[in-house]
Amino acid sequence: MYGVEAKLVIAHLTASPFLGGPERQMIGLARAMGSSVESVFLCFMENGKATPFVHELEKHKIAAVQLKANFPHLLAAAREVAQRIRDCGAHVLLTHGYKPDIIGWMAARIARIPIVMVSRGWTYATWRVRLYEKIDRLMLHLADRVVCVSEGQARKVRAAGVRDERIEVIHNSIDLSRFSSPSSAGAQMLKLLVPPEVRHTVMAIGRLSPEKGFDLLIKAARKVLSRRDDVGFVIVGDGPLKRELQAQINAAKLQRQVILAGFREDVDMLLPHASLLVQTSHTEGMPNAVLEAMAAGVPVVATSVGGTPELIVHGESGHLVDAGDVDGIAEGILTLLGDSMERARMACAARHRVEERFTFASQAAAYEQMLGKLLAGLRAIPERMEMASA
Repeated sequence: MYGVEAKLVIAHLTASPFLGGPERQMIGLARAMGSSVESVFLCFMENGKATPFVHELEKHKIAAVQLKANFPHLLAAAREVAQRIRDCGAHVLLTHGYKPDIIGWMAARIARIPIVMVSRGWTYATWRVRLYEKIDRLMLHLADRVVCVSEGQARKVRAAGVRDERIEVIHNSIDLSRFSSPSSAGAQMLKLLVPPEVRHTVMAIGRLSPEKGFDLLIKAARKVLSRRDDVGFVIVGDGPLKRELQAQINAAKLQRQVILAGFREDVDMLLPHASLLVQTSHTEGMPNAVLEAMAAGVPVVATSVGGTPELIVHGESGHLVDAGDVDGIAEGILTLLGDSMERARMACAARHRVEERFTFASQAAAYEQMLGKLLAGLRAIPERMEMASA
């Protein structure tokens, strides 16, 4: 029933309103899978917002199917997904997010294939998000397997009542080649974002939403700038708190040295030339920005939340502080900016750590092993039933 004699066909169900970290993780996984695996992406188009993701899939010659039915027409959407599953001959469905989890579970049962739900993290950002995430936690109980992107996220999934034998921890990964050749053009572009007197640029990357704690970064920046005036802060990202954060910057009179740079597609060019990356999140699954900084050879000051301590060994490959600790964030920044040798040592250790533990090759191998066991176990069930009835 779940034979994989020729190729293992994996269908991914997504609802991606932009091309961000999770989407790059999906693409990286699909590209790293061996020749015996075929990946097909079934994409809810989200009123056209998913178009950049679809184009990126097509750029890498990864099959992408644009779905027509969508929420709130759950049954119609499930039937369409089930038909697409049959069309591509998928052996397993991977779902990414609460809506794909709901519709994907219905579709997988119609198509009679197993479902694996990927749990990347919960933000608790608004009442609406909290409602969706509560539904997501309920849906995870119905999955044949739940992939958690960190042990930190796995603890939350276990606390939600999902049985431990259904949980697999497979870490996020990074394409090291993205940062193999830093360009002088990237250095020049970063310099243009800050005043000429800036010697050290501190970067932060992420959605401008409450769980990312950028208000804490601005408070920490004020403390840093009160002690040295050669530092600039560049926050890359967009989101619902943009106006509020800009107002906070203006009120602190930090407009020259704390820059909201908006969403940018040239982060890979800018990041290798930053002095530090700072992450101030209240919650994380497995932060892609920290992975990117480590791969780019940029030391990190980060809050010790979610999967971040699985990336950074405090004092060796980065500097960890407690969530919400503004003084700790500021001191971490000042300590590393004041010691170029320590920054270089940590950057080297961080790059080595991602080379050893967080590549897409190792991620793909873990997925193939997990899916092989899952499909073999499901094949064994009818065989055991036949033996018992003989």
